[in-house]
Amino acid sequence: MELSIFNTQGEDTGKKAQLNDAIFAIDPNDHAIYLDVKQHMANKRQGTHQSKERSAITGSNRKIKKQKGTGTARAGSIKSPLFRGGGRAFGPSPRDYHFKLNKKLKRLARISALTYKAKKNQILVVENFDFETPSTKKVLAITNSLKINDKKALIVLSSQNKNVYLSSRNLENTKTVNASELSTYDLMNATAVLFFEDAINVVNDI
Repeated sequence: MELSIFNTQGEDTGKKAQLNDAIFAIDPNDHAIYLDVKQHMANKRQGTHQSKERSAITGSNRKIKKQKGTGTARAGSIKSPLFRGGGRAFGPSPRDYHFKLNKKLKRLARISALTYKAKKNQILVVENFDFETPSTKKVLAITNSLKINDKKALIVLSSQNKNVYLSSRNLENTKTVNASELSTYDLMNATAVLFFEDAINVVNDI
């Protein structure tokens, strides 16, 4: 598969980027994508939620009324979930939501996501560029030129580029990642994926 390479003014340079069909044109596996996205979201959870059960409530342990003869249900503690101010029954407690996935499954999910983006024509390739100093205005100008300013854009760098990263991190609908750190979640969350020219070579070998 070939894609045209654009410059930062949105003009076709006449050069072509070769996309590896084994990465960008496979039979996608939806369940692998689901599991990888689920893991990504689960691993971000803090799991610090907690409610007070009856053992954590401050109060007397005495039996609040006699067992029989009151005409009402028996009750043994003021801390019962049945009473106002009592503990919560079956409330949440701190837990770890992390779970593991096999590397092969995560790779399958990632290339399945790349295949979907290629099929939907949501991949663009731009010539490598850099800024002397961080400039959000310059990134906006580039996304406007490429007509992706109204989309959720994922900019994929070939290697660490501090100025481009700092220039784009303040934009609500734009995220910048290195090609080696590309995740299924980021791909599926984006509606336009902008690859640096050299980043394609990195992705072709994942």
